[in-house]
Amino acid sequence: MVKAEDAKAIALSLPETGEQPHFNRTAFTAKKKIFATLCFEDKTLNLRFTPETQFIFCPPGSDVILPIPNAWGRQGWTTIHLEKANKKLVTAALKEAYKLRLAK
Repeated sequence: MVKAEDAKAIALSLPETGEQPHFNRTAFTAKKKIFATLCFEDKTLNLRFTPETQFIFCPPGSDVILPIPNAWGRQGWTTIHLEKANKKLVTAALKEAYKLRLAK
């Protein structure tokens, strides 16, 4: 289990990461573009992956990390349920989403 506060700390530890409100979530940005959003209420972390990266991170049938179930999910947006995740997964996923955002 990863606390929302810990996920926030991991995201903000990445160089030049910003934080801003985004609807009912906290958005984390690099180059002024969102790479992840965090909801403290439902303890979920949404990450901006490519569809290819999403395929690598999301094992079939997982209830820990999975595509968002809509058009955003088909574009690569992925949800981690923090109450079921471990710190290694959250850290790796945040670093990958951050790296993908910087590559654009």
